[in-house]
Amino acid sequence: MKSNRFWLALLGLLLLGGCAVGFFFMGGEGHVATVTLDGQVIDEIDLDSVAGGYTFEVEGACRNTVEVEYGRIRVASADCPDQVCVGTGWIEDGTKPIVCLPGKLVIEITGGKSEIDITAK
Repeated sequence: MKSNRFWLALLGLLLLGGCAVGFFFMGGEGHVATVTLDGQVIDEIDLDSVAGGYTFEVEGACRNTVEVEYGRIRVASADCPDQVCVGTGWIEDGTKPIVCLPGKLVIEITGGKSEIDITAK
C-alpha cells in the first residue's frame, strides 16, 4: 500500500513540474504583430525586439502610417474617412486588433502573455 502512495506522489510531482515548465516557456514567447492588407500578410514584427521606435506606410485603398515601439504598435494616421483605426490607439497584446475597414488593413498581436486587465484605468 505504501509503495502505491509513493508512485502516485512521484507521478503527481512529475506532472506538476512538467506543467510549471510548460507555463514558463509559453509565457516567454515574443509579441508578434502581424500586418495584413487585403487578406495578405505583408509584415510580421517581433515587438519584443524593437530597439527604437519607427514608422512605415501601408498603401492599399487607404494610406495608413503605422508606428512601432518596443512592445506595442498603432496606426498613427490614416486618410480613411472614419479614423477608427487611428482611434484604436496602441495595442500591446492579443485582446483586440486594429482594423481599417476601408483600407482593408488588420494588425493583430499573437504570442506573449495576453492577460486581460478588467480594472478601470
